[in-house]
Amino acid sequence: MANNFFDFNDDDSGGKKRKDGKPKFPTAIWYVMAILILIGIQVTFLWSNTTIELPYSEFRKQLEKDNIESVKISPTRIFVRTKEELPLTNQQNNTLIRQRAGLREFYVIAIKDEGLVRMLEEKKVKYQGVPDGNWFTDIVQWIFPFAILLGIYMFVFRRMNPNSQVMNIGKNKAALYEGEENTKITFKDVAGLEEAKEEVMEIVDFLKDPKKFTKLGGKLPKGVLLVGPPGAGKTLMAKAVAGEAGVPFFSLSGSDFVEMFVGVGAARVRDLFKSAKEKAPCIIFIDEIDAVGRSRGRGNMMGVNDERENTLNQLLVEMDGFATDKGVIMMAATNRPDVLDPALLRPGRFDRQIVIDKPDLKGRIEIFKVHTKNMPLGKDVDIKTLSSQTPGFAGAEIANVANEAALLASRRNKEVVEMVDFQDAIERVIAGLEKKNKVINPKEKRIVAYHESGHAIVSWLMEGNDPPQKVTIVPRGVSALGYTLNTPLEDRYLMTKEELFARICGLLGGRVAEEIVFGEISTGAQNDLERVTDIAYSMVSVYGMSDKLGYLSFADTSNQFLGGIGIEKRYGSEIAHLIDSEVKRIVDSAHDATRNLLNANRERLERMAQELLKREVLNYKDLEEILGKRPNMDDSNSNADLVSNAELVQVQEDSKPLESPNEERAALEAAVEKLKAKRASEN
Repeated sequence: MANNFFDFNDDDSGGKKRKDGKPKFPTAIWYVMAILILIGIQVTFLWSNTTIELPYSEFRKQLEKDNIESVKISPTRIFVRTKEELPLTNQQNNTLIRQRAGLREFYVIAIKDEGLVRMLEEKKVKYQGVPDGNWFTDIVQWIFPFAILLGIYMFVFRRMNPNSQVMNIGKNKAALYEGEENTKITFKDVAGLEEAKEEVMEIVDFLKDPKKFTKLGGKLPKGVLLVGPPGAGKTLMAKAVAGEAGVPFFSLSGSDFVEMFVGVGAARVRDLFKSAKEKAPCIIFIDEIDAVGRSRGRGNMMGVNDERENTLNQLLVEMDGFATDKGVIMMAATNRPDVLDPALLRPGRFDRQIVIDKPDLKGRIEIFKVHTKNMPLGKDVDIKTLSSQTPGFAGAEIANVANEAALLASRRNKEVVEMVDFQDAIERVIAGLEKKNKVINPKEKRIVAYHESGHAIVSWLMEGNDPPQKVTIVPRGVSALGYTLNTPLEDRYLMTKEELFARICGLLGGRVAEEIVFGEISTGAQNDLERVTDIAYSMVSVYGMSDKLGYLSFADTSNQFLGGIGIEKRYGSEIAHLIDSEVKRIVDSAHDATRNLLNANRERLERMAQELLKREVLNYKDLEEILGKRPNMDDSNSNADLVSNAELVQVQEDSKPLESPNEERAALEAAVEKLKAKRASEN
């Protein structure tokens, strides 16, 4: 400890830096500020209460009684000293005030009384004029606010070091990865994207050997835009390019340019490109570039997007200003290419677009291999079967399935990850967490059983539907009381009118089964009806599958997410009425076809519903036993054999069929039945 308390450069104060590199705040200033604050509190709250207020009428009364010894008069108060103590009462509650021994000093709120001085002279009372307050309180009242401001200033100043966000608000927020330890991802870690890898391989070759391209006068594209749905592997592909080329990698999001202060976005763009040029050759990767690259003027009201547009303008200027022969490659990713500014996509900027799409069957097999290579797999694990059961899954979803399977196996105290763990993980990703302890009364349970049986039978028997892989009445997720898992026979890119009609019939199977068995309908078909409506409207107004409407399409893809299709209203009321009538005709026709099919297979419907009530879970082999071999099975389909052979191995707690409900559920259901019987007898 230093000898001088106020030495700011001693061992314990500003002369040292803390372990995190920030300068220490002088200790003495903290003590001075604390003392000033205490003094201010004392002056403000304590000194004002050392004397008691005396009503002016009482003061005049005591003056007339000759009980006033001396008076000090200020502009706002009169300080009084009495000859004897006074038994005063509280003005608010009329209670007696007990004064401390010897307390004879009071103050009176001054009022305009021209006869006061004359009366004081008559009573021979000493009086004098004094100013309000005193010099010490005045000084404290001046110093106290400045002390607070000084404390705030020093609190902010100590954070304004070279590494602080306050001083670096105009600096870019890009994360820099350089060196082999930070760019370990290579093309070996990217599976299922062979065409995209071939496209970006040219960039890697350029970064490794630029002269190979420049000696013949060729120029590499300045920018590469990766386009694809969420989770398809756009960011992973960009990191693999950096890891394969072994160059520094600047990674940031489009929203990192946006700030509440004007001009910060443009400053960060300038700083980003300045840093990139210093690290060349390198790669700049902007994820979700649509946050900053949205078309200028779109949705702009009263200049609310001026700052974002300024940032975009600066980005366009910088992309024009750097040359690819310096080794700086611009890469970006988005799932909204339709909203990007055309100036950003013109040749010379992002002049190459690479589609990173969801993988097909072969791609999913490769992705499963990548994410399971470090897992101890059981002998029954079949990667091909798992890939066939996950159509439409992106790479991120497959990675999530593999991780969930490993967690489930660990929870079950297994040494290896088995096939059942993967299949339970797939169901968890698709339908949500299984809720076996959710109690459903017997009537609702029967409705769910017949509902799911209707879906399964129509999907099984009607050509054009995907075969059901699993049917369950165990609740899952937020609101699903049961579900039917349909697995496509192959990756499909086109669908016929008959196949779409069959899909509508399969979705209506649950509602129609309720009508046939119970004579009434429930709310359980809400999601089914939403999907039926979407398919029917798409058939009529998008795909031109209506004879009355003809070959017209009102699809609007300009403002939709990647892969989505909307309907743009470019027609009048007459066409709108025709669209509605055609949609209703298609749905009514599908309803009649579904009802006829289920009536013709009523025995199968009853048998399957009873099996579901008994076992709660039915897999593909169970469906074959109940419904027979599936008709119209096309053996030429690429992975139909995988589906037919993919029997779910139900041996663990989350997936084994329940021979009877667990004890808790059975007890609750018995109590419900008992209560119903009691009410019935009372009625």
